[in-house]
Amino acid sequence: MNRYIHIYIALACILSLYSCKPSTDKSTDKTEETEEHNHEHGENVIELSLDKAVAAGVKWDTISLQPFNSVIKTGGQILVAQGDESAVVASVAGIARLPKNLVEGTAVQKGQNVAALSSKYLQDGDPVLRARISYFTAKEEYDRVLPLAEKQIVTLKEFSKIKQEYENAKLSYEAISKNYSEKGQQIKSPLTGFVKSILVNEGDFVGIGQTLMTITQNQRLYLKAEVSERYYSQLKDINTAHFKSPYKESVYKLADLGGEVVSYGKSPATNEYLIPITFAFNNVGDIVPGSFVEVFLLSKTYQNSICLPFSAITEEQGLFFVYKKVCEAEYEKIEVKLGEDNGEIIQILSGIEPGDVIVTHGAQQIKLASASSSIPAHTHEH
Repeated sequence: MNRYIHIYIALACILSLYSCKPSTDKSTDKTEETEEHNHEHGENVIELSLDKAVAAGVKWDTISLQPFNSVIKTGGQILVAQGDESAVVASVAGIARLPKNLVEGTAVQKGQNVAALSSKYLQDGDPVLRARISYFTAKEEYDRVLPLAEKQIVTLKEFSKIKQEYENAKLSYEAISKNYSEKGQQIKSPLTGFVKSILVNEGDFVGIGQTLMTITQNQRLYLKAEVSERYYSQLKDINTAHFKSPYKESVYKLADLGGEVVSYGKSPATNEYLIPITFAFNNVGDIVPGSFVEVFLLSKTYQNSICLPFSAITEEQGLFFVYKKVCEAEYEKIEVKLGEDNGEIIQILSGIEPGDVIVTHGAQQIKLASASSSIPAHTHEH
């Protein structure tokens, strides 16, 4: 009987010994992992295995202090820089003929034919032919009186008048016949760029000087923003800006686009309460001139700030939270107070400290995991 008792006691000791050991793998030191789990967590701890977190795209980073600029949020508009846009105007009156493949957005070269104006069937006739007749008539008269003037048979006054009429007819004919063809007067692009807008249709009648279309180079653009006059004292500290367009999620940084401050108003315009500030920058090719954008004006720099991307923040009933990684598979939900944002990152005023490991991407997935035992799997619909 005593023999069985001793065997029972030995088995109990062995089971007790194994039950006290933390689970480890070959690459982890047993002592370190034991120490890792010997600490208390807050009440809002969410468990999510490392494999599931990686599959859901969860990423984290250690918080450190970084510079952050004071931000003034406002609205603005993208404008075309002077000299980068030109109007194409009609040099003669006529019926407009447009190339078949010419539409808004088409690339054109300087000197390329972008329209033809035919006056052949107009009541007044073709102006090129009229100018040609006037020119040769004036030339014949000039050639006739030139030797007479040399012999002083005609008066100087009469000769000067004939010469003036001849030179005017010559200038008119040379100007109007320069781009003339069988299809009519050829209208050429004044610069290399893109067709921004076409203001006439095929077959429309246009008069001399009427705008047919606009060509833009889109190389240099302006960002014009307006701020309340209460920010006037801060305008001198603004040296760059970020902006977001309604047609793209990404944030444009003027610092990356060769941006610079062109000018800012010294006082509001008449009957206005806003002061303009204008930047010039290089177009990266996907910014639409004329569009309205959300603007973040950056001024004074604060050196020791805690900042996070928007993807790290979740919201519940008007309160904001982030998730702190406390163990390999445990995350603690922490309420934070938000400060200013520049469209890309947001300042954290309280709730976390430098050295904390915070989820920067996939916070929404952690939030979903808190309400479910498993995280939703990624699916792809075709």
